Amino acid sequence: MMISTRGRYALRLMIDLAEQPSDRFTPLREIAARQEISEKYLEGIVKSLVRSGLLTGLRGKKGGYRMTKKPSEYTVYEILSATEEDLSPVSCLEPGTPACPRADGCRTISMWKNLDQMIVQFFSGITLEKLMEDSKQSFT
Repeated sequence: MMISTRGRYALRLMIDLAEQPSDRFTPLREIAARQEISEKYLEGIVKSLVRSGLLTGLRGKKGGYRMTKKPSEYTVYEILSATEEDLSPVSCLEPGTPACPRADGCRTISMWKNLDQMIVQFFSGITLEKLMEDSKQSFT
């Protein structure tokens, strides 16, 4: 498993929005400028986050994006799940993948399943609020 640029940028975008007043919509161009990320690239990320219900958008002069919940209610796992194709450590655990014909005799499948659970638990235990508090903290 490797978190793509898309997933990492989604986390930066969400932290940026969490730091803005929650009663106003923040234009994407402002976020792009602060984060030094292409606005065009962020457009695709925002679409995934809106589709997943993590953000809401408004068009027009006072338009932009804002969060649908408090930073303490977002987990890293749900943000990454909205923007990454898959977080599985091996292809045989990817959602929608046909069952592996060797699964019954596979001596490593339980290890991969345990790792998959650890990834979900780890990222589910980190909130956006935690990320905002201290960028140098340990998440062990």
